Amino acid sequence: MAAAAGGSGAAAALWSEVNRCGQNGDFARALKSVNKILQISKDDVTALQCKVVCLIQNGNFKEALGVINTHTKVLTNDVIAFEKAYCEYRLNRIENALKTIQSASQQTDKLKELYGQVLYRLERYDDCLAAYRDLIRNSQDEYEEERKTNLSAVVAAQSTWEKVMPEDLGLREATYELCYNSACALIGQGKLNEAMKKLQRAEELCRQSLSEDSDVTEEDIEAELAIIHGQMAYIMQLQGRTEDALQLYNQIIKLKPTDVGLLAVIANNIITINKDQNVFDSKKKVKLTNAEGVEHKLSKKQLQAIEFNKALLAMYTNQADQCRKLSASLQSQSPEHLLPVLIQAAQLCREKQHAKAVGLLQDFADQHPANAAEIKLTMAQLKIAQGSVTKACMILRSIEELQHKPGMVSALVTMYSHEEDIDSAIEVFTHAIQWYQHFQPKSSVHLSLIREAANFKLKHGRKKEAISDLEELWKQNPKDVHTLAQLISAYSLVDPEKAKVLSKHLPSSDTLSLKVDVDALENSHGATYIRKKAGKLTGDSQQKDQGQGDVKKKKKKKKGKLPKNYDPKVTPDPERWLPMRERSYYRGRKKGKKKDQVGKGTQGSTTAGSSELDASRTASSPPTSPRPGSGTAVSATSNVIPPRHQKPAGAPATKKKQQQKKKKGAKGGW
Repeated sequence: MAAAAGGSGAAAALWSEVNRCGQNGDFARALKSVNKILQISKDDVTALQCKVVCLIQNGNFKEALGVINTHTKVLTNDVIAFEKAYCEYRLNRIENALKTIQSASQQTDKLKELYGQVLYRLERYDDCLAAYRDLIRNSQDEYEEERKTNLSAVVAAQSTWEKVMPEDLGLREATYELCYNSACALIGQGKLNEAMKKLQRAEELCRQSLSEDSDVTEEDIEAELAIIHGQMAYIMQLQGRTEDALQLYNQIIKLKPTDVGLLAVIANNIITINKDQNVFDSKKKVKLTNAEGVEHKLSKKQLQAIEFNKALLAMYTNQADQCRKLSASLQSQSPEHLLPVLIQAAQLCREKQHAKAVGLLQDFADQHPANAAEIKLTMAQLKIAQGSVTKACMILRSIEELQHKPGMVSALVTMYSHEEDIDSAIEVFTHAIQWYQHFQPKSSVHLSLIREAANFKLKHGRKKEAISDLEELWKQNPKDVHTLAQLISAYSLVDPEKAKVLSKHLPSSDTLSLKVDVDALENSHGATYIRKKAGKLTGDSQQKDQGQGDVKKKKKKKKGKLPKNYDPKVTPDPERWLPMRERSYYRGRKKGKKKDQVGKGTQGSTTAGSSELDASRTASSPPTSPRPGSGTAVSATSNVIPPRHQKPAGAPATKKKQQQKKKKGAKGGW
């Protein structure tokens, strides 16, 4: 009995120690006391519960869950359901946590709070929204503001990932968290300017709330603002302000925030800005997306987008095997998704395997008819790149849900016109018009297609085929004179009598009120004849005597300048305007003949009498043919010089010595 009394006294002291440490928040010391109690009574339910709580408070979730699973007979799910579910939640065993909560016999407020968090992590936003609404409606404590923040986060997630129009919750945006979540919801709707204003407001509220705490430094404030600035940079990127976004992204990375999810998103966004440029920087940023715990911080769509960009980066860096591996993994995770197969096709095209790429896309289109339209558009683009325009047209026409669309009709008609296949182009118009005639008769698109078809047929000389289209248009609008004129022109070649009958519907020339400014038309830029504007009459010219006619002022012709050596007594050379080579008296230049050079001629000959025998040096020797204009009566001794070759009077007759150019290396040669 004495021993039992002593043991109970020691246990009471230990319980007092546990209670005191728990109130002080010293859970490590409390855990030591709980372990001593369990040595006395190993199946004490209260002691086991306290041990689990102490381990959770110290962050030892795995050890706490081990204690619960070891003592399942004592710690039943009804007794410790919240602690078990919380440990599973913190260990990212979200599905197990959900089962634990749902198996609890009594749903306490703590379990409901955790249930909402679990649903959010599972991305079951509709159920999560209902859970938080129930909590806010039935709870009144100091955590109401946190619940409203979580509720707004659910609405933002719905707007961003499920493209659901968010409802107005009537929440007063008094905190920066609420402002931030509201901005995220606006981004999901595409209201980027409004979202930026909300984020700026959230930044102001964050600075105000944190500056009130004296222990918070400026670095702590910047770290808290990192997620807001990251969302601002994302808006800039969506608006096309990539330089500003890139600068802000890099500023956030330099702060080295502890949130690995934020760093992964920012690194991924930088990679999307770089694209196929600056791939070395992109390779560095990829490492941030591979940090431990990233998969538990981001949504499934965010993780999927990061994996897509990794595959694209591998393709841009010519890592073909890595690209195929990543895209195949993505396709196995999401077999119905388009991007993995598109990345694989792009990689094959980079390897010049276009036929294999088209076959891959065709197989995917056959397996997933719901996504066949997008795939076939890609196949058509590949065919056009290969120069197979006709095959591309066949692929496009196989997309039944797009055959009648104006964009598709325009593309097909343009491609068929390029191939000079006018009949197929007209057939495309016909099918589209028939579809609108059946489903949307007399709509604006229907009439627009009819008009375009008529114009196309008239342009290519198919007036007989254009008559039915023109009649339909004129029937819809009998006052359309332009359509009536086209119809008459078409009938004039097919049925002249019908054209005469229709011409009676044309308005008479008297009824046409054409307000044309003739002067403006004549003076326009495109006019071939422009009437000169009359000068303004001055007061003196207006007061002319009656009977006197207007005298036109004749422009004085300026005398042309004569050459300085002009001699009026000498008749100018009539061929002076022709180049020297084209004149009748040009005999060519004698190149390389030096008359007094020794060593030329036959052996033994001399050059002493060569100057005497040169007829060109004798004064009495007349020219072989008289120059035009010189006259036969003029003797050869007059030495007539044409005006263009005359020197000015008084100019000294100087002779320029011709310098002979020495040829380099001309010691010997031909």
